Amino acid sequence: MALVRRDGPDLSARQLGVFLTCYLRDGGHTVRGLAAELNVSKPAITRALDRLGELDLARRKVDPLDRRSVLVQRTMKGAGFLRDLRAIMGEAASGGNGSRKSATSSSRETGRRATASV
Repeated sequence: MALVRRDGPDLSARQLGVFLTCYLRDGGHTVRGLAAELNVSKPAITRALDRLGELDLARRKVDPLDRRSVLVQRTMKGAGFLRDLRAIMGEAASGGNGSRKSATSSSRETGRRATASV
């Protein structure tokens, strides 16, 4: 839930997939390579990279060895986003929910107290 409630960029599943592939897998990433790896079209990767670029989570650079190819680069903001994402996922995996109680558990406690006082 923290991922949904937090302030910050909203990414689609495809954008998040492209982002995570670029940040978690070593090596140079190209539009062609990402499309093949994620089994989607090159235009879909381009649209995802457009959004990641708008948010400064990734940037594109012409490959100096092959000017027809475009490399995807990581950014400092993207590294920070990944760090935050890892923290949120780690907290979720450990069952942590911060100091918030769910509405269901609160209503259960209220019901128990009311029953106990009768």
